[in-house]
Order: sequence, then C-alpha cells, then structure tokens
Amino acid sequence: MSRVKGKNTTPELRVRRAAYAFGLRFRLHRTDLPGTPDIIFPSRHLVVFVHGCYWHRHPRCPKATAPSSPFWAKKFAGTSGATGGR
Repeated sequence: MSRVKGKNTTPELRVRRAAYAFGLRFRLHRTDLPGTPDIIFPSRHLVVFVHGCYWHRHPRCPKATAPSSPFWAKKFAGTSGATGGR
C-alpha cells in the first residue's frame, strides 16, 4: 500500500493538463474540503476526484494488482463494479 501514490498520479496529471489547455484554472488537494478532492475549480464551484487503476480494477491492466491478504480481496469485492483484477 505504501507504493500506491495518492497525489500527482499519471491520470491526475493528464486531467490537469487537459483542463489547463482548455483555459480552466484550478487548485490542488485542498484538505479543508470533504474527501480531499484532487482538482478544485473554485470559480465554478466544482471538484474532481481522479481515481486510478488500483482502485477501479480495470481488466488486463498491470497496475490493477492487489495485495494477497483476505482483507483487500473483501474490500475490492465490495467495491461496486469490481472485476477482481484481470
């Protein structure tokens, strides 16, 4: 778990670059908001949470691996839309 990045992940950087290219300005990782959103658009009263492959368990994705403990198997199985890895 310590190797799973929480900030500045590849999907997050892609979303940030796209938003900036469209002329949207934003703030990052505000801890005073519920859930600590990844990207905040203050002028639009909008927040974005970017969750990567580790949590969404994309099929055939090499980053969708899971620890082998029963705790994580149960946690991922309880996530809606979980595919259980590959």
